[in-house]
Amino acid sequence: MRKIYIIGSFALLFASCKPSVNITTPPTSGTADFSNYMAIGNSLTAGYTDGSLTVSGQLNSYPERLFEQFSLVQGVHGAKGQFIQPLLTSDNGFPGPKYILGMTYNACDSADSSLGPISFPNWTLNTADATYTATTNNGQINNIGVPGIRVADYAVAGYGNPASPYSNPYAARFYHNPVGSPLDELQYRVGNLYPTFFTMWLGANDVLGYATAGGVGNGTGNALPLIPGTGLYNTNDITPYNVFDSLYDKALNVAISTGAGGALINIPDITSVPFFTTVPANGLVLTRQGQADTLNAIWGNLNKIVFQVGANYFIIQDNNGVRQAVPGELILLNVPQDSITCSHWGSLVPIKQQYVLTTDEIQNIRAATTSYNNFIQYEATRHNLAYVDMQSYLSTLNSGITYNGIKYNAQFVTGGAFSLDGIHLTQRGYALIANKIITTINAKYGSTVPQVDANKYHGVNFP
Repeated sequence: MRKIYIIGSFALLFASCKPSVNITTPPTSGTADFSNYMAIGNSLTAGYTDGSLTVSGQLNSYPERLFEQFSLVQGVHGAKGQFIQPLLTSDNGFPGPKYILGMTYNACDSADSSLGPISFPNWTLNTADATYTATTNNGQINNIGVPGIRVADYAVAGYGNPASPYSNPYAARFYHNPVGSPLDELQYRVGNLYPTFFTMWLGANDVLGYATAGGVGNGTGNALPLIPGTGLYNTNDITPYNVFDSLYDKALNVAISTGAGGALINIPDITSVPFFTTVPANGLVLTRQGQADTLNAIWGNLNKIVFQVGANYFIIQDNNGVRQAVPGELILLNVPQDSITCSHWGSLVPIKQQYVLTTDEIQNIRAATTSYNNFIQYEATRHNLAYVDMQSYLSTLNSGITYNGIKYNAQFVTGGAFSLDGIHLTQRGYALIANKIITTINAKYGSTVPQVDANKYHGVNFP
């Protein structure tokens, strides 16, 4: 079996085609005030890409693009001053190495090589990046996106404390009060910056941990705290619906406490991103009838398993035992490729449960996403804020979208929008996100903020 990372064409590099965006309408603010903009969110807000946080990712985050466009608005309501982010000092990755494209080799067939994600070579941790202190404009920070943060974490005291067993290293970099909670930090940052406009994109991690763990946690929305007395929920569980609603509401009330306008961004269907769609569940390709006969003899006692020449569904492990995958089920991108090619996972040996999303687990994820999004939309309506339907927008990538003559889709590596971790976006992807947010803001507030020229930014960098 060939590795799934094989790249068949370099035609989608888009290196030489960079059409421009023509501004035909003078940028205006409408009823919004963009003069002091704050971004609240998680890894997508922080600019996380290629499996790590980097300074180039931060500088090409969607909040950075939004601020640049808000700055084009003339008059007192256009964005002013600097957009301050807790920037790293290098591009190698924090707290671990980023992915780059490089040659990968089949451990049981040295002649079988592919171009795929590898860790940044000779990576070392830059200890200076472990902490950040804002020294400009009274210590303000405009982008407080924290990779990995969930709505469920907003009540966890010590979330940014390096000495705590449940701290987040990204939060620990810049949280002003290590023993406080993310809600405390938000209160401090809002009071320090006093934003006039904000975006809030929270909630994806409340289902993502369950999904990337192969659905091995509690998917019912009724999980118990992992650490008694802390309020910290197991990262492999789906956040309980009532906990999500309560803490999202509390965070939003802090964000609007200055009278700021803003945009609430909903949660995409994470099961449609390349991390879950790149490895086909029917990726067991048999070329000879003898192979099919052997597997039929081995697994013939299992219900409805019949192997044939051509594409076959992998043998997997689920909560109830061993069986063959069915259409619609998902194999995770982090399934060990050498285990499939050398140790015969999926054919002679079941693919382990943590690398598979079964039908019921996918339903759990989508049910939680729907519940969370319904509440986010309710909050947007209740507080007269823009509601950005990012779920619908990103779903269009499955069939492909065209921006200024350039095509984007959700294909791993070559699609242009998703980075090498299969979950987060490229510079171009974040620019497209910014444009969707701008379109929604303009419709809600009657503003005419211009679009970003997404095509002038990088997709996946090829060697």
